[in-house]
Amino acid sequence: MAVAVTDAFGVTQLVSWADRGGLLLEASRTAIDALNVYPVPDGDTGTNLCLTWRAGSEALRSTTGEGATLADAATRWSRATLLGARGNSGVIMAQLLRGVAATFVEHSVRTGQAVLSPDSSATVLVAGLTRAVELGYAGVARPVEGTILTVAAAAARAANEAVTGGLASAVGAAVEAAADALEKTPQQLAVLARAGVVDAGGQGWVLVLEALRAAVDPAAPTAASVLAAYRLDQPVAAHVHDLSGEPNGAAGGWGGEGGGNGASVDGDFEVMYLLESGDAAAATLRRELDAMGASVVVVGGDGLWNVHVHTDDAGPAVEAGVAAGRVFRIKITPLVDAVRGHDLAESPGERVASAPVVSGRAVVAVASGEGTGSLFAAGGARVIAGGAGARPTPADFVAAAAQAAEVLLLPNDDDHLAAAEAAAQELRASGAHIVVLPTHSDVQGLAALAVHDLGRSLTDDVVTMSAAAGATRFGAIARAEREAMTSAGICHPGQTLGLVEGDVAVIGDNADDVARALVDRMLSAGGELVTVLHGSDPLPGAALAEAVRLHLHQTRLDVEVVSYDGGQALYPLLIGVE
Repeated sequence: MAVAVTDAFGVTQLVSWADRGGLLLEASRTAIDALNVYPVPDGDTGTNLCLTWRAGSEALRSTTGEGATLADAATRWSRATLLGARGNSGVIMAQLLRGVAATFVEHSVRTGQAVLSPDSSATVLVAGLTRAVELGYAGVARPVEGTILTVAAAAARAANEAVTGGLASAVGAAVEAAADALEKTPQQLAVLARAGVVDAGGQGWVLVLEALRAAVDPAAPTAASVLAAYRLDQPVAAHVHDLSGEPNGAAGGWGGEGGGNGASVDGDFEVMYLLESGDAAAATLRRELDAMGASVVVVGGDGLWNVHVHTDDAGPAVEAGVAAGRVFRIKITPLVDAVRGHDLAESPGERVASAPVVSGRAVVAVASGEGTGSLFAAGGARVIAGGAGARPTPADFVAAAAQAAEVLLLPNDDDHLAAAEAAAQELRASGAHIVVLPTHSDVQGLAALAVHDLGRSLTDDVVTMSAAAGATRFGAIARAEREAMTSAGICHPGQTLGLVEGDVAVIGDNADDVARALVDRMLSAGGELVTVLHGSDPLPGAALAEAVRLHLHQTRLDVEVVSYDGGQALYPLLIGVE
């Protein structure tokens, strides 16, 4: 029987899948957060899945112009999702999507087809769902059933069995099988059964598959019927904290046992970073991290990996990555704080009642210049001098945090992170409650401080400040001191360099041109506020800042620009885009 022309699958269907998936995940975000009790009951799986999916879909929409092939679009989508992956389930989802995209690319290379033809679309897409499961399981150090992996595997098996019926039939079978597998997850993980919920990550994957079904079959059931079927409208939040009972045997696997009211989490910190490295080094890192902690996920390929682990000591986990290759975008989140934020039985006051400290919450910020230090001080922070030739020590952080019961440390530079972590360990021993926010630049620190609020709980304050810092892209203008190969090509001594999040993005002989090009590149992914901190050495920072302001005034009236004299010595400009 002839296959309908609508069974073809190309860029149009891929974009439709991305758009519909984003809408479903966003509409269900809060409800999925409420389902989140495993591997750690920190209530953020829905949010992480939304942010992960959004990173990929935004890149897909911005790069799929006329003439784009399915292989090209899928590659960009997969890479952006990997780069933007958040949390345990987000990293796994990125790997699942990578499996689908890799299959599209392989088919294109083999056949030369720019789209999946009607007679091949079902076979190729089912192969992609199967490859997704294989990569997903391979990326997790100790897979546990009853999770997103279980749901994805059930969907792939059902799709394969229905592949002869065509694309819509195969995808429809995948959705139904995923929904059935989701409903059975409490039978596989006791922590889910005790809380009366299905797996949060698995719920997210069901919605992703439902979006795929809608993209290939407009006559499929509506999203509303899907949401009603999978408990998302039930008051599960009240059960999230009822996690008493014996471990179910999965502890130490993918996630381990988590809970509130005395139940344990599988590490003090969630450590995530991106890694540029080869396959062998990534595999070795996965084994090393498995010996250090739990919830170990190392996913990616082609030289780029997203690394995730829960561990009691963040430093060695990052150092292992540094030994494996180039580490960047490091994010360290205190898991105990996140879980306690969802534990109704323990208040912040109870946590610090016996601590040998005074009271109050302090923010300690490292400033790279006197002007920036004044900005931090005006925002209520305790300031430590940093920047060129003034690297702070752990003792500097400890002294600045004296007498505070709760302390937020803003290192504002990757070179200051180790000292901040060492100080945090010492301060915790004295009874203080310490959180190190992994801010990488003064502009990220200022963005975090701008939303600091003593009226909130410590956990809420950390979440809000971390989100503000993470949403701030940071860049800098520097001068090349020697000839070198960079990610933007060869630079020569005296040339001006434009850096985005530590990587050279622009090289030029005219500093004004480089500054304008840099801010345009940083705004290409969106932005409403540009913050410029100017110094004076070795280039005239104030003049560069004015060039940027005039350029944006003429070309981007939708963007607000604020400029301050930061006084930093190393970079004539530090730029933040929010």
